[in-house]
Amino acid sequence: MKINQEMKRKIVQVAAFGYSNTYIGNFVSGQIYKGRWKQFCNPGMNCYSCPAARLACPIGAMQAVSGSMNFKLSFYVIGFVLALGVVFGRAICGFFCPFGLIQELIYKIPFPKKKLWKWLTYVKYVLLAVFVVIMPVTMVNELGMSSPAFCEYICPAGTLEGGIPLLSTHPELRATLGALFSVKACILIITLIGCLSVCRFFCKVMCPLGAIYGLLNKVSIYHMECNKKTCVSCGKCHNICPMDVDPVKNPNSAECIRCGKCVASCPKESLALKFVYGKKG
Repeated sequence: MKINQEMKRKIVQVAAFGYSNTYIGNFVSGQIYKGRWKQFCNPGMNCYSCPAARLACPIGAMQAVSGSMNFKLSFYVIGFVLALGVVFGRAICGFFCPFGLIQELIYKIPFPKKKLWKWLTYVKYVLLAVFVVIMPVTMVNELGMSSPAFCEYICPAGTLEGGIPLLSTHPELRATLGALFSVKACILIITLIGCLSVCRFFCKVMCPLGAIYGLLNKVSIYHMECNKKTCVSCGKCHNICPMDVDPVKNPNSAECIRCGKCVASCPKESLALKFVYGKKG
C-alpha cells in the first residue's frame, strides 16, 4: 500500500508527539520530569509542566532566561529556534509540534467550520513582542527577576497540558486557584472552540513560536516553489490549504506550515517543496 504525503506527515507528527511526551505514567503520579532532557528544548509547543513532557518549551525557556536576575538571553535557546527556522521555516509547526497535532485532531470533531478573519493572524506577533520579549525583561521585581508572562497569563497549551493534569492530582494546588486561573481557563475554552471551528486556530492567532518560524519562512532552506508557467490557476491548492494560504500568489507565506497538501493536490505538479540553497526562485 502506497503511503501518501499526508499519511507520512501524520506518522512524523505522532512520532514527534510520542518522543516529546514519554513519561505518561506521570499523569497518575502528578510528577513533572526534571531530568537532564529538560535542559533541551522541544522544536514545537509542548508545556514544560506537562507531566509527560520530556523536553522544555522554547517559549517558556526564552522568557525564563530573559527574565532572570542577570538579564542574560540564552544563546542556546534563541540559536536553537533560529537555526530550526532558517533550515525548515514553519515546517516545524506542520511536522514536529505536539500542540499542532492536538489542534488537528480537535478540528476533526464535527462542528461548524469557519474561515478566520485575516487580521487575527497578526495577533500572534503582538503576543510575541509584548509577552515573550518586552514583559519578561521590563516587568521585574526588586530582585531583578520577572515571571514568564506568556506562560503565566495566556498560554492555553500550558493550561491544557500542564495546569489541568496537575490540578487533578494535587488537591493543595486547587486550594490556591484564583482569578488568574479563571482567566486562563476562559482563554483555553475560547482556544478549544476556535480549534473546533478553525483549523489550527492557536497556530494562526496566538502562537509566538509559530510567529518566529513564520518570519523565517521566506529565507528558510526548506522552501516552496511555484512554476507559474505550468500553473493553470485552478485554485485547488488554495482551497485545500489548512492555513488559508494561496501558494501561487505567496508560496512562502508566513502562515504556511509546509504540510504539502497543496503540492499533492496540484494537477500539473506546479508546486514543489524542497531544500534550496543560495538564491531562491
